[in-house]
Amino acid sequence: MLEYATTPLAPAVQVTPKRHLGVVAIATGAFAMAVSLLGSWVPSLWGDEAASLLSAKRPLDSLFAMLTHVDAVHGSYYVMLHFWVQLAGTSPLAIRLPSAVAVGVAAAAVAWLCGRMRSTRLAVLAGLIVAVLPRLTDVGEEARPYAFDAAVCAVLCVVVAEAVLRGGRATRLWIAYGALLAVGTYLFLYDFLMAVAVGAFLAFTPTERRHLRAWVIATGSAVLAASPVIVFAFLERNQVSYLENRTQVTPSTVFVQMWFGETAIAIVAWLLILVALGDLVYRVVQQRRISGSAVTASRPDVVVFAACWLFLPAGLLIASNTVMADYTARYGAFAAPAAAVLMAAGIDRLARRTWIAVGLAAVVLVAAAPVWISQRTAYAMNNSDWNEIAATVQAQAHPGDGIVFDGSVRPSRRTRLALDTDPAAFANVKDLTLNVPYAQNRTWYDSTYSVPHAAALGRFTGVDRVWVVEYAVPGHTDAWGIASLEQLGFHKTAHYSSNRSVTYLFTR
Repeated sequence: MLEYATTPLAPAVQVTPKRHLGVVAIATGAFAMAVSLLGSWVPSLWGDEAASLLSAKRPLDSLFAMLTHVDAVHGSYYVMLHFWVQLAGTSPLAIRLPSAVAVGVAAAAVAWLCGRMRSTRLAVLAGLIVAVLPRLTDVGEEARPYAFDAAVCAVLCVVVAEAVLRGGRATRLWIAYGALLAVGTYLFLYDFLMAVAVGAFLAFTPTERRHLRAWVIATGSAVLAASPVIVFAFLERNQVSYLENRTQVTPSTVFVQMWFGETAIAIVAWLLILVALGDLVYRVVQQRRISGSAVTASRPDVVVFAACWLFLPAGLLIASNTVMADYTARYGAFAAPAAAVLMAAGIDRLARRTWIAVGLAAVVLVAAAPVWISQRTAYAMNNSDWNEIAATVQAQAHPGDGIVFDGSVRPSRRTRLALDTDPAAFANVKDLTLNVPYAQNRTWYDSTYSVPHAAALGRFTGVDRVWVVEYAVPGHTDAWGIASLEQLGFHKTAHYSSNRSVTYLFTR
């Protein structure tokens, strides 16, 4: 067990007035929100964001019906986004803004956590690292629930810290912990793994084991409250069965992609994390050597808490992947704030002087900057180029033209999502192969006809110009429906290539 007393070898704890700490938290949170928001409107939406937007645009009765078949694990986020788009619209900036706000909340919570458990300097460092950490700047510009997962988990840790720092009974705070754990589970099923991190933190801090009973009761209550989404997640588990065909757990996905994005920032981050963990081990060993026996900690350690938060949930998720494919790197976003805390603790340990801490923080910023820039390019979201498809059709199509979209790829890659996410750009064209719109389906995407079936229904009657948008990868472009169009008397007269698509004009 990690048991040690406060001695000259222990980290210095500087009690910060809550009012001053509140200013630090708000300032770092605002900065983190701005960093995530800046440039978030540049990349095209992509398949997962289309699932979010199209689900949010459905009437609530249609949305709830869909959730009984697919995506129940994201249902709470879709409902929230449903009401948000009524107010803010459906532009990329509008639907990504809530995620940037969530990253701001995560940064503010981390700053408060570090300020309460150690020092103002650590609070500032950790909050700023949250703001630039690549995994968080990524989810902070994406219309998916992962930024909210990080925010809920960070706030949950603040609640736990306040409970253990209070010194006496903290019934209301443990009720709040249970409520946040349930809310987090509804937002993202794996947030429930935070219960393991909290329990381990209490077990590793002898003076706080008295809270274990409250933790068990609150955690059990959260399980009961979240049981509907847990049941639906089990019933809909085949949604992630495609992960079985991918190699998800590799050194790169775990040590680089999960939290840091690129090798340069990963190396810097892990060196700082190892410094923080090494300092913790050194303090424990030295204290036991001095005392000659295990002693009781006089104050919970934020490094212990962050280590439990970073390693245990992610470790369990990775381990479970050997039984059922359920892991991909971005699923670790909820633990990313813990990486920021440990990195900040590493800087705090190395930097006795403020100017050294500033220099080391600058190294982190410089290492993270190229990743942030790459996240805000036109094709940053899974190489999606829907903005260019929409711009091409809007500029080149004539009123009364028809349009056909590649139906041979999986739903999240279908080029027709350019239309569904930006219908105004396609106002001049007729959707010739649409069968059942997404809002009337049991899933989040449209169902469509083949070209011959649509032609048999008379969809091509009176249409002399047809746009065809095919999915493309380097070296190969799909040709879905083209042979059928040629049989109907159409021939290719123009084409426009983009990053992951080719748009053709066929004329009768």
